[in-house]
Amino acid sequence: MTAVSEEVRANFGSITPTAALFKSIGGAAFGFMLPILAGYIAMSIADRPGLAVGIIGGYIAANGKSGFLGALVAGFLAGYIIVLLRKVFNKLPVTIEKLAPVLLYPLLGILCIGLLMTFVIEPPIGFLNTALNNALTGMGTTSKILLGIIVAGMMAIDMGGPFNKAAYVFGTASIVAGNYDIMAAVMIGGMVPPCAIALATLIFRNKFTKAERETAPANFIMGLAFITEGAIPFAAADPLRVLPACILGSAVAGAMSMAFGSSLMAPHGGIFVFPVVEHPIMYLLALVAGTLVAAGMLGILKKNITERN
Repeated sequence: MTAVSEEVRANFGSITPTAALFKSIGGAAFGFMLPILAGYIAMSIADRPGLAVGIIGGYIAANGKSGFLGALVAGFLAGYIIVLLRKVFNKLPVTIEKLAPVLLYPLLGILCIGLLMTFVIEPPIGFLNTALNNALTGMGTTSKILLGIIVAGMMAIDMGGPFNKAAYVFGTASIVAGNYDIMAAVMIGGMVPPCAIALATLIFRNKFTKAERETAPANFIMGLAFITEGAIPFAAADPLRVLPACILGSAVAGAMSMAFGSSLMAPHGGIFVFPVVEHPIMYLLALVAGTLVAAGMLGILKKNITERN
């Protein structure tokens, strides 16, 4: 945002006591994102014993240089560490085996994940993550429109999955580095899919079931609030048609956001943070354009259904 001084930018979100309080609460909440992500990946593999081990691995990644990519690796690694420990302790006496879930698994699991993350995973993944960020940042200085297409399109590839989160984490990291235009493209890319699907269900009614059409209000609200996951059921049901349409619409919106010079200093909020967006009217125009493109593509790609209620 060029309308405010560098001093105000440096203290954005902390200028007043109320703003500082909300920033502190939000920062604490977002600080759990990578550890919890890794923890539940591990839990999906190894059940409850994997949770604590995964959280520790994710925490190391979040506080190191590997970031989101490191947290993903930590989650899978933690889960399989517990699986391996189960096989090792399966042949122990029953008395010791009963202690394993409450003592041996967390103790040895956390030790293993800590050593592996620190000495094996963190260096190469951290280097890769840093190189990726440097490449994208360098691209931002030479071709911001192309960068907007990439990060906004990534937000619609898996709608909450690894590509989406990688783009989002890059956007939030760019805020810290002072590159606020990237976060604007990221957010608008995540807003387009739910909004476009909601609009398509209203315009192309014969291509959606009655149940799908009834989700339009909820998807509009989720899209405007920057909650991309509202589009997941539609993408899961018809990925070959829904995903290309949403990716195209998000890419168009991201390109226009960059072309208009829009920037955003808040990491979330959707339409509720539009007042702090640079060039908010043009930013809204980019959102409308991306939504129309994606909705139009859905109308072209999706087939009619037999239900016409």
